[in-house]
Amino acid sequence: MTRVKEFNLPDLGEGLTEGEILKWLVQVGDTIELNQPIVEVETAKAAVEIPAKWAGQVAKIFHPEGTTVEVGAPIIAIDTDPGGAPAPSTGAPSAAALAAVDIAGDAPVEPGMIGGPAPGGRTAVLVGYGPKTAAAKRRPRTTASATAAPVLPKPPATPVAPAPVVVVEPVDRTPPARGNVLAKPPVRKLARDLGVDLAEITGTGPNGSISRDDVLSVSSAPAAAPVSPAAAQAPRVGREERIPVKGVRKLTAENMVASAFTAPHVTEFLTVDVTRSMKALERLKAKRDWRDVRVSPLLMVAKAALVALKRYPMVNSTWQGSEILVKHYVNLGIAAATERGLIVPNIKDADALTTRELADGLNDLVATAREGKTSPAAMSGGTFTITSVGVFGVDTGTPILPPGESAILVFGAIRDTPWVHKGKIKIRQVTTLGLSFDHRIIDGELGSKFLRDVGAFLEDPEGSLLAWS
Repeated sequence: MTRVKEFNLPDLGEGLTEGEILKWLVQVGDTIELNQPIVEVETAKAAVEIPAKWAGQVAKIFHPEGTTVEVGAPIIAIDTDPGGAPAPSTGAPSAAALAAVDIAGDAPVEPGMIGGPAPGGRTAVLVGYGPKTAAAKRRPRTTASATAAPVLPKPPATPVAPAPVVVVEPVDRTPPARGNVLAKPPVRKLARDLGVDLAEITGTGPNGSISRDDVLSVSSAPAAAPVSPAAAQAPRVGREERIPVKGVRKLTAENMVASAFTAPHVTEFLTVDVTRSMKALERLKAKRDWRDVRVSPLLMVAKAALVALKRYPMVNSTWQGSEILVKHYVNLGIAAATERGLIVPNIKDADALTTRELADGLNDLVATAREGKTSPAAMSGGTFTITSVGVFGVDTGTPILPPGESAILVFGAIRDTPWVHKGKIKIRQVTTLGLSFDHRIIDGELGSKFLRDVGAFLEDPEGSLLAWS
């Protein structure tokens, strides 16, 4: 007997409740294998590929690309026995069809697999364990018949008169039923701005949906009649744009607002001569074992911060109301700007790494972020963060603390600057550091000492390592 199983959107990370379908990697009728990536979903933390829970044939895709789906809602139906009896129709479900559908979770799943049992009676998910076990309720779909526009009676025929008479029929201004037009909200907004009637467009997107290109092609088509001078002087459309706040940007906004109005921020600055650090990097690049490693000033700043955190562990802590949690390990976060917004992945146990391992970790972190493949796990559990505004040519800033952390270090541009060195004015490589910290945990003295030691390391890395190790 044919077995059609519905695969629900799994919990993609701790506390996440929804995800946006970015791209379907399979289509209806495709034959798929177990654990084959079937869809790319963006959550508030990252974009991830979800693997198939079963092998078989794709019977139905419930949501088009661009749809936001709640965790637990079905996203795809998979026929696990395509060679058996004919699959039930995807139209109105019959009793036989309902009997053939096996909702994900009804059949036993091996421990450790997505949806299977996990420690403590919870359900295994892609990252961590999700508390939500019930499928989200889906709102009933609105059909075209339920929202059809009312039909107005036609007026009586106008009697024929010797003089010509213009017959004007009442205009039905009721908007067309939304169920008859498939288009995303941004596409509907674009159509309104351009004065395009969506009901007159034949969609070329999935399931006949109208895309942005469809609207633009109609809008840019040559007009049937010449444009009047009054129309030529009409105000331009599209002067404003509304961008939905979702995904990474939405989470970042929520976290920054919560942090800014929860932790009392203090920011201090220090201008440092980093000429010796830059020379040390050049010597490091020249070593045979380092010739294939990308080395940047960020490596020196990260090493300086890790050395200073070991001297002042209170900076690596979290405020928990009635107590302060001091963490004797460092998950070093690096703020990264991506196409989807600002993310802060972190290097786990960075304090236990050698300088070479730290360099490799930084390079892997940056490369993964640029490719948009940073996992939610890589952005969880950070304890201290570094943000580099110098790559944008900016000298410094006043960064907001990531939630759960007590300090963040900002690293500015390195510039050739006149500087007093050994009693003489010389051109030196100079940068500005900034440290924002939670004043509930870190007072002015502790924050100043920490920032001073970071600066001292960058001014003389070899001497600092000898003095503090």
